[in-house]
Amino acid sequence: MTLTPRGIGLLGSAAILLLAGFRFGYAELTLLGTVAAIAVACALAHAAWRPRLDVSRRADPDRVARGDAATMALTVRNGSRLRSANLIAEDRCGERVVPVPLLRLRPGRDTTVSYPVPTHRRGVVPVGPLRVTRRDVLGLVSLGRSHGETARVWVHPRIHPLAAVPAGVARSMDGRFDRVPHGTITFDSLREYVVGDELRRVHWRTSARIGELMVREDLDTSLPRIVVLLDNRASAHPQVVDGVAQTFESACEAAASVIAAAIREDLPVTLLLVDDDRMAGDHLDRLTEAELRDGRRDGAEALRTATTRLRQQRLGDTLVFLTGPGARAELGLLGALRGPYPAVLAAIFHGGDATGPTGPGGAGSVEGMLVIDAADGADFAAEWDGAGGW
Repeated sequence: MTLTPRGIGLLGSAAILLLAGFRFGYAELTLLGTVAAIAVACALAHAAWRPRLDVSRRADPDRVARGDAATMALTVRNGSRLRSANLIAEDRCGERVVPVPLLRLRPGRDTTVSYPVPTHRRGVVPVGPLRVTRRDVLGLVSLGRSHGETARVWVHPRIHPLAAVPAGVARSMDGRFDRVPHGTITFDSLREYVVGDELRRVHWRTSARIGELMVREDLDTSLPRIVVLLDNRASAHPQVVDGVAQTFESACEAAASVIAAAIREDLPVTLLLVDDDRMAGDHLDRLTEAELRDGRRDGAEALRTATTRLRQQRLGDTLVFLTGPGARAELGLLGALRGPYPAVLAAIFHGGDATGPTGPGGAGSVEGMLVIDAADGADFAAEWDGAGGW
């Protein structure tokens, strides 16, 4: 609760009038000072009343691709039984302030306000809470309170359709591209039996030892396993304009496009970030939250650590490395991955200024890996589909 400049002036005048009235015996001054003090006290009491507001919000949709439309519907209900709400309210949507009309909101009634959510930039847009400000009629006191919780809208990177998907390195024995989710070629792990599992897949020896039915999980080696490594080091994306590194945004779009194509073809895919050890969570949500990191350590050391982890874990057979112009000289670090990852593709986003060996856009081969130079996500999709092979 704060006094407005008008309230501060009136409170100061009340003190002076009361002091002068009692000091010099002027009843008129004392009366004026008393009236002014009563006005301030009434304003404080009016602002201290806390309205009972029930605030709910719904995003439609709460996850959207960059540039697509998203709407936030805010509903405010006056839960008071006696008094109407006559308030000044505003909702915060990202960096924007949205006015919410709450004039003469009668008891038990509600009002709904819908407004667009900005989706021009990838990221998580926080919406709310509702900020309600109460002021008295004379404008002496102002009191702001927050109502409701904060919602979030996930603005995913734009996805560019990819027609081509890696066909894999290991084929099934009869040469077909097997789509069966549980193949019978390579043993992978054991798990507990669930209703519906075939009895021929029960591992009887282990089941007898532990006292529970255990089922074999077999890995179909004809399915390629794709690993997407996104370079989120600030040193790899040195060109930043208005707080946005466009080459990193293009890399995020390319990662989302590869992941969407893999999911469409029912292929297993893993997303990794160079300067981030986390692997859990929805891939598109992680891409939405991804930010450039200045690096608590040397940039080359971070990439070396990431490639070492990939070599030790062998998460797949097809590696897609997405980076910016600042990492062009570090592609040699991926050469050590040619053994555990038979197919390696590196995409360098240059934002329209390519200086690499493949020229201004296009694909080539460096260190035994396929290298694509692309200006943006759309250019990457065209070069990806036009690549001769893996």
